Amino acid sequence: MKTIGLLFMGFLLSTSALAQVIGKTFPDMEAESVEDKKVKLPQDVKGKYTLLGLAYSKKSEDELNSWFQPVFEKFIQKNTGLLSGFGYDVNVYFVPMFTGVNAAATGTAKRKAMKNIDPQLLPYILFYRGELKTYKEALDFEKRDIPYFFVLDAEGKIIHATSGKYTTAKMDAVEGVLE
Repeated sequence: MKTIGLLFMGFLLSTSALAQVIGKTFPDMEAESVEDKKVKLPQDVKGKYTLLGLAYSKKSEDELNSWFQPVFEKFIQKNTGLLSGFGYDVNVYFVPMFTGVNAAATGTAKRKAMKNIDPQLLPYILFYRGELKTYKEALDFEKRDIPYFFVLDAEGKIIHATSGKYTTAKMDAVEGVLE
């Protein structure tokens, strides 16, 4: 019973930390696609809801990848036939963050992505290279080994935040704020 109480308390603390970012404007970030096209967040996505997934360690990148297929199927893949009018009009970006000494690995990571990731997903992957402190402070990145997800409204304000490996409950919550 004590273990369950500790787990629940840990869950409350982790969600309350992320809850503090709700209502804040997402901090400016310049990232680039595999083709080296610059994307300025949130500036370039204003006018439309946006789902961002960020990861800044190898382990968190693996968990970030667990979101690729479900997010692709839910928000990116175009529905056809009877469901063609029921899609979401939302920007989606997965952003591996390369900071410190790892920043030099950005080019290698891009080449690896072009080789190993489904070409349909590549336009939705951005690479950030730079410092981390601003984002850790502004976005309450508590743990380096998990990815963080933010839903931005059309003005670039954070309206939902979650973290960790993909679960149906997390996807349902993301979908709930987008509806």
